[in-house]
Amino acid sequence: MSRVGEFPEEGELVVCTVQSVKNFGAFVTLDEYGDKEGFIHVRDVATGWVKYIRDYVREGQKVVTKVLGVDSTKGHIDLSLKSVNEHQRREKVQQWKNETKAEKLLEIVATRLEKTPDECWEEFGYQLVDAFGTLYGAFESCAIDEAVLEEAEISGDWKDAFVEVAKENVTPPFVQIAGILELRSPAPDGVDRIKAALKKGLEASTEEMHIQYIGAPRYRLVMSAPDYKTAEEA
Repeated sequence: MSRVGEFPEEGELVVCTVQSVKNFGAFVTLDEYGDKEGFIHVRDVATGWVKYIRDYVREGQKVVTKVLGVDSTKGHIDLSLKSVNEHQRREKVQQWKNETKAEKLLEIVATRLEKTPDECWEEFGYQLVDAFGTLYGAFESCAIDEAVLEEAEISGDWKDAFVEVAKENVTPPFVQIAGILELRSPAPDGVDRIKAALKKGLEASTEEMHIQYIGAPRYRLVMSAPDYKTAEEA
């Protein structure tokens, strides 16, 4: 179920399903906007001359397009396929998949709360989107650290169920940084001291850290964290 505005904004990237292909263009429906109809003119399908439009689009295909113009009074939405590069396409598809997953996760939350998804949206869904940017962003943040709700000053008797579903179904994204550490000790019990120092380092780290022995006096440290800044500070 679409939870965004009635019409997309000009310049926005949208996920569409191709419904009908003609020589002059393609008619599509916008997956995120209640299957509203949009149109891709043949000149906006690809750069250069398009001899056979079906070489680029076909019925049933999912495509990412850029909104060129919207006439809400007439219900017209003009779209461009050629204005979306591969990086933008992949990023948008992933975002769309994440939000589709988030919708299903909210249904699970609603079931556990014995409420409807619509009731959940009204009670806390829109508030979470305002705080975290997207519904999936809220699930992902809670999967990493449930304290983010308190930090965002969001509360309610739904929190436990929401966090529980997040932790059960969302794998937080992690980045890894690695570095080489050299440790030496002239003391007679230098080996034991080095081992103790490494152990303290592991215990003090706020994120997941692994230490691999390369060969005296070198050790390889691998730090995993939600983002590079956190990994560097840990």
